[in-house]
Amino acid sequence: MSETELIRLRPRRIRLVCWASAAVLLVVFSLVATSLTGPTGDGYGTFQRGDQIAMVGLGVFGALAFLLFTRPRVEADARGIRVRNVISSYELPWEVVRGIRFDRGAPWASLELHDDDLMPIVALQAADKELAVDGVRALRRLHQAHQARLSGTTTDR
Repeated sequence: MSETELIRLRPRRIRLVCWASAAVLLVVFSLVATSLTGPTGDGYGTFQRGDQIAMVGLGVFGALAFLLFTRPRVEADARGIRVRNVISSYELPWEVVRGIRFDRGAPWASLELHDDDLMPIVALQAADKELAVDGVRALRRLHQAHQARLSGTTTDR
């Protein structure tokens, strides 16, 4: 492993599903908005242009909510790992990481820390199969290279 090696990983399948779902949601809400014309039923209200715009706006907000799930990614190099999940982000040096776990049946990988915490890595999802396994292996190689450098420097003293 070289000192400058940088690993960047993003989920593949969830991004495709989210982009397709966002597009479908936006189209559906736009079609509903165009059908909102005339009276609201037996009452005195009628659908106005503002109602149509509001429906399209709701579709846009819904699509943006779907696209939040395309946010996860992980970057790692010789110094540490940076993980961005759907809402949270964190940057950890390799010194605090005990290992990278991808348990059988788990939806995504996680970092096992020395204080017994587990930090999720949503970018490495089981749905991506081999892509996720290759990503976990690459992260483990970087972590092991860091451990080897640490043990090499401590034995030289």
